[in-house]
Amino acid sequence: MKKELGQLLNKPPFGMKVNVKEGSTSVLEAELHGPKDSPYENGIFKLQIELPVKYPFEPPRVTFITPVYHPNIDSGGRICLDILKMPPSGAWKPLINIEGVLVAICNLMNCPNPNDPLVLDIAKEFKNDKETFETKAKHYTKEHAISVIE
Repeated sequence: MKKELGQLLNKPPFGMKVNVKEGSTSVLEAELHGPKDSPYENGIFKLQIELPVKYPFEPPRVTFITPVYHPNIDSGGRICLDILKMPPSGAWKPLINIEGVLVAICNLMNCPNPNDPLVLDIAKEFKNDKETFETKAKHYTKEHAISVIE
């Protein structure tokens, strides 16, 4: 874990930033830049990553701190993503690392999965009225994930 954490802190992937939460050894704070050409573009999204005692044999618990309008992310910041769940219902493997989890979350932001939603209403909107979905997602991003410096 020390090697993985060292790499994340010193050479984070493009568009990501990870820090150890002050006073903790098992909680990380991450920032993701919203994917380009998505409704989340220009947003900076904060996440919390809790590493279980059995990590990497159990997946981390990842939640969005920044509100996100997305069919696979609920108002409590929980994320519906198969690699964040243990088999047989999920696809977590010990080979997946925190960087891989963050990349998968970015991909999910860019390509929502309305067929496995956490928020049914948003999934229906995404499927049936993508323009309205994108307008709302951009509004949420502007309201919650973009800091305006005056």
